[in-house]
Amino acid sequence: MSTRWDKVELTASYTLLAILATELLTRLGLITMFPVPTVDLVLSIIATVLVIGAFWFARQSRALRFSIIGFAAATQLVPMVIRQPVLLLPLVGAAIPVGIMLWAMIALSKKGRGIAPHS
Repeated sequence: MSTRWDKVELTASYTLLAILATELLTRLGLITMFPVPTVDLVLSIIATVLVIGAFWFARQSRALRFSIIGFAAATQLVPMVIRQPVLLLPLVGAAIPVGIMLWAMIALSKKGRGIAPHS
């Protein structure tokens, strides 16, 4: 049985997937204007397929959705930080609100397990 909090987590994870799909498709669409290293291109294509596919094959698995979101984000951030280590500083600052959001999503997804929902 789905609770209100499960719906919040589901909406949040699908929103993140939509944002990642938009970012990945935009990056791949601009590849002719802005050359991308081969490794980044391969990782972006894999991440795009997984993110778009997640709307279908990860609809029943919260862990799979979170894993795909994490993988897709890492494929965009890790190569960038390896090439330009100075970019790690703003990413560490951005990690605080992202961490809070992820903690809230996980907490909301677990809220109410084992107890009957209120009417």
